[in-house]
Formats: sequence, C-alpha cells, structure tokens
Amino acid sequence: MTDTSDLKVLFLDIDDTLFGTTDFVQKARAAAVDAMIERGLRADKERVLKSLAAVVAEFGSNDDHHYNRLLQRMPASCTSGANHDLLVGAGVIAYHNTKWEELRIKPEAEQLLRDLAATPLRLGVISAGLVHKQVEKVLRLGIDRYLDKDLLFITHAVGIAKSNPRLYERCIEHAGVAAGQAMHVGDHPYHDVDAANAAGLRTVWLRGSGKYSTLKPQSEPDHVIDEFVELRALLRENYDLAV
Repeated sequence: MTDTSDLKVLFLDIDDTLFGTTDFVQKARAAAVDAMIERGLRADKERVLKSLAAVVAEFGSNDDHHYNRLLQRMPASCTSGANHDLLVGAGVIAYHNTKWEELRIKPEAEQLLRDLAATPLRLGVISAGLVHKQVEKVLRLGIDRYLDKDLLFITHAVGIAKSNPRLYERCIEHAGVAAGQAMHVGDHPYHDVDAANAAGLRTVWLRGSGKYSTLKPQSEPDHVIDEFVELRALLRENYDLAV
C-alpha cells in the first residue's frame, strides 16, 4: 500500500467523468432535430445530425448559434414554407428540455461523493468550459453540496486551458497544498492526465466510453479506472481511505 497520509485534495473533472456528457449530447441533439423536423424542416434526420455535428466541430461547442448555422448551410428546399426562427427556437428548447431530464448523476456516484465528503479529503473541481455552463452542470448534478466551495476551478474563469500544466499549478497553489498532496481524476488523456502529471499531481485516468476513450495519454497515469465509482475501491486499497 502506498504511503498516502499526505493526500489532502481530490480534484474531479465533470464532463464524461462525473456525468456522461457525450451520451447526453447525442440525445439532446437528436431531440432538437426531431423538434425542428416536427416544425417543418424537411430533411433526413441522420443527415441533419451529421451537419449539426460538423457545425459544432467547426465553431466549437460554446458557440451560441449552432442551429442558425445549421439552417444556413442547408438547401433552401429544406426550410421552404417553415419559419426560420421557429425552427431554431424549437431546436434550442428541445435541447434544453433534454438537459433538464438527463442531467443527473448516478445514485452510486453521488453516494461516493457523499462518502468522500465525510473524509478529511477536500473535494474540488477542475473543468474546461464557460463558467455559466459548467456551474449549471455542478448545480443541476447537485454536486456542489459535496465540494469545497473554494476549490471550483473553471478554465474560462481562471484564464488558463486544461492543456496547460500551469492550470493545475494554480489550483494547488490556491488550495495551499504541494503537488503530491493532490490528485486529479478525469477522462481526457492529454488535458486531465498529461497536463496534471506535468504539474506533479497524482492522476487517475477514467478511460470510460466518452469521445476521448480511443486516445491514450502520453505519460503514465498513477491509476486507471473505467467507471467513476471504481474510485472507491482504488482509494480504499491504495490510499487507505475509509470510503
């Protein structure tokens, strides 16, 4: 067993770590396209979904005009007789309705967070994205009740990307711990493993089934798991934590 008496902080990624974001996005986009077709968009659903995926890839997931751009690149025959604004509005509403329905953390994952919060470990989040979007996820998932409120780090608020080890250095500086006293758990092989490794943190790579699951880190993580709840056994067996 590793000497782990100095492990003080556990940082967690959100997307495809605490919550299956990739699966959610697929469901939400499908619901959005269904709603647009119901309101008069004349196009094959699968072709529309492929076009929508291309729009997101080109303009980024934080762009606010995905559905406008989608309609702009479709043949006029697909939208003839339909109202552009109603189509966009239907897509946006359906997407967000799916968010309300699907943005839930699994009961066993929440129980693990609850048990971790009862240990001496301080729990924090290091997440990439826009502040309002990531905070919404934290609140909708209900994980804020288990976190140290001073350890919520979102890249757009910090001003440093997750690909930059300096982000992790900033987080441990703020937490007031040495790099070896902090652990980070995440699914992205480069951003969650390599960057955190470079900053000296202990790392747990959650391979999972998200969009980065086919990639491998260039450096060796301290631990590898396939589901978030496996963290319980990992901490018990390797870190002597009673969770």
